[in-house]
Amino acid sequence: MRLFAAVLPPEDVIGTLDVEVGALRKLNGADGLRWTERAGWHFTLAFYGEVDDDTVPELTARLGRAAARTEPFPLALSGGGQFGRGRALWTGASGDLRTMRLLAERSEAAGRKAGIAMDEHRRYQAHLTVARSRDAVDVRPYLEALEDFRSRTWTVEELVLVRSHLPRSGVPGEQPRYEAVARRALGAAG
Repeated sequence: MRLFAAVLPPEDVIGTLDVEVGALRKLNGADGLRWTERAGWHFTLAFYGEVDDDTVPELTARLGRAAARTEPFPLALSGGGQFGRGRALWTGASGDLRTMRLLAERSEAAGRKAGIAMDEHRRYQAHLTVARSRDAVDVRPYLEALEDFRSRTWTVEELVLVRSHLPRSGVPGEQPRYEAVARRALGAAG
């Protein structure tokens, strides 16, 4: 199964972002982007790719230990950015990014220790993707609109192991579907 570790924002924060994305979708050229669905909004901590069913229990146990060693921390959606010259448009985060980065590193290490071949390590950049494009896109108007965007601050209290079901129908615009496989409380919350 195709898995990743994530932080999931609470529903009211997702609602705030949904309003912001609705405004972005009204900007000129917005129809040239593929907007992600709110049901899939998350902060990826570590991407594991295809994982054998037999490996999932060990990965889950290791993620549980990583979560237990990480205290709950404050986070908010904040601002925006891009990867790949507009191929990915995202909102970022503010709050205790040091702890979020530590949780991402621990989630990556949990995958390696469980025997999952991980891609080369890159410095973690907290981001929640709101749109993608196959081609380079001038996203400056979207970045300007996101510049002052802020959600309320919430306390991240769990790490979630998520299964990604890729689209198979061939219908244009169909998006992956996500399913929580395991939830592990952070620090003292556990």
